[in-house]
Amino acid sequence: MGISLRLGSAAAAALLALTSIAIAEEVKLPSTVAWSAYNTGTTGYNQSVAIGKTLKDKYGVSLRVVPGKNDISRMGPLRNDKVQFVANGGGTFFGSEGVFNFAAPDWGPQRIQLIMSATSDANISLAVAADVGVKTLADLKGKRVGIVRGSPALTIGAQAHLAFADLTFDDVEVVEFGGYGAMWKGMVAGQVDAAIASTVSGPTKKLEASPRGIYWPPMPASDTEGWARVKAVAPYFVPHVATLGTGISKDNPVEGGAYPYPILITRADQNPELVYSMVKAVHTEYDNYKDALPAMPGWATERQTFMWAVPYHPAAVKYWKEAGAWTDQMSEHNDALLKRQDVLAAAWATMAAKNLEGDAFKDEWMKVRAAALQAEGMNPIWN
Repeated sequence: MGISLRLGSAAAAALLALTSIAIAEEVKLPSTVAWSAYNTGTTGYNQSVAIGKTLKDKYGVSLRVVPGKNDISRMGPLRNDKVQFVANGGGTFFGSEGVFNFAAPDWGPQRIQLIMSATSDANISLAVAADVGVKTLADLKGKRVGIVRGSPALTIGAQAHLAFADLTFDDVEVVEFGGYGAMWKGMVAGQVDAAIASTVSGPTKKLEASPRGIYWPPMPASDTEGWARVKAVAPYFVPHVATLGTGISKDNPVEGGAYPYPILITRADQNPELVYSMVKAVHTEYDNYKDALPAMPGWATERQTFMWAVPYHPAAVKYWKEAGAWTDQMSEHNDALLKRQDVLAAAWATMAAKNLEGDAFKDEWMKVRAAALQAEGMNPIWN
């Protein structure tokens, strides 16, 4: 599964023609649209609010941003028609795959699809309180590492960083919290020594300003063995140099990892006109919100991730083709991901007749899932 954080050269060249392409359809949005995002104060929430202000100014649309403390609480409203879009993170991949918290009878693999994403100059990294003296990820052995209950994206992100140093949760003291905000309050309060975050996330600034301070242990791209271990745990992470974030700048960069964030997603059966209008509105109004926050340039056309681990919605593909940013190679990649969702859905449909519950259900589903993907020559990633 090829993943790229940047456009290929063909797509970049196609962008030059953007201004000369006539877009066929106008933006048609309802008076109120709802997104869910991480808790208030996080970068995902703040970026959503900034985009919402632009939509209000340009189109008179009220964007209601519903905060959620974990992947389930953000994606539940999408499934239940309470929101139309989610400004999501790595949980997008887990939801699409039907793993971790989604490997449950009331969830399973979700037909969720992207409309666009943001890749800023920030990283998704494991931050450490500076007062514990950690300089490398290997130094975390025996330390307290926070995770968020019901948020596999944050939990697997922490595991992936430990894997870089050939550590697992068995090598640290795992401290569980009920939400992202609570975990970061725990960092400031001294209840935990390390926690995952975007380097521009609001709570990281509170840690920096506290007596504890903040430090971002590096994950150099040159450490190929370390990165191989990262990929085995979280294949959607790629090496990335952060020049933006708490305690980070162009003069003080940090080698780490990243994936697109926020990732703006919707359901496969979402109204195509709504999807098309939303992606067009957010894309074409970029100049009007790009300076609202330091991370906003991640929404620029050249920062889009069109070949990630979850497919794009057909209505979004239609727009990006019209915008001159979509290539045949992207279509081939997207078609393969759509087929993967079909395979997962068919495998999931067999589970109802098994009459299993709890761990027995999850264990059987993971076996069924892996067998179905392998039969189609696809990597199950988790067996």
